[in-house]
Amino acid sequence: MTKRTSAKYKIDRRMGENIWGRAKSPVNRREYGPGQHGQRRKGKLSDFGIQLRAKQKLKGYYGDLTEKQFRRIYGEAERVKGDTGENLIGLLERRLDAVVYRAKLVPTVFAARQFVNHGHVTVNGQRVNIPSYRVKEGDVIEVRDRSKQMALVLEAVQSAEREVPDYLDVDNGKLTVTFVRTPGLSDVPYPVVMEPNLVVEFYAKN
Repeated sequence: MTKRTSAKYKIDRRMGENIWGRAKSPVNRREYGPGQHGQRRKGKLSDFGIQLRAKQKLKGYYGDLTEKQFRRIYGEAERVKGDTGENLIGLLERRLDAVVYRAKLVPTVFAARQFVNHGHVTVNGQRVNIPSYRVKEGDVIEVRDRSKQMALVLEAVQSAEREVPDYLDVDNGKLTVTFVRTPGLSDVPYPVVMEPNLVVEFYAKN
């Protein structure tokens, strides 16, 4: 399990936004940041601060990736032809743990990372236990037979909290997901506004 799982609610409070759209988010009750000085932290952000916040929010949304991981993905997005911000979103959404979460096979992105890590899913019939594994268009992700009756999975599939986007084709009966296409920013159902263009600006200046 990722060491950051226990701190996931602090991410919401640090950002001041309910970035996963969860009903249990503490931001629904307290909009100030965590810690004893959280209530005094409100203030006008500099351009650097705004860009940094955009990066932290996007990085946090995908399970609070390390800076090394996120910077590597950004580097790939920069090298690919096209808009770097759009490329970044596409690469993040192609992570196996992101697909498992997005398809509502588990309730949270942190649970998705653990679920993949523990070997509960296959890609094209082959067991894959690497959360950062990058799926391709046409790949079929499936929950392994021995894992299909887990309470975590059954509850997530029946939850009305999130909708499955159209770039995934999900069969809830078989618990399979086909990755139809790589999405752009406008295709991804983020509960809050994500600004990958500000992330691009951040790395361009730092």
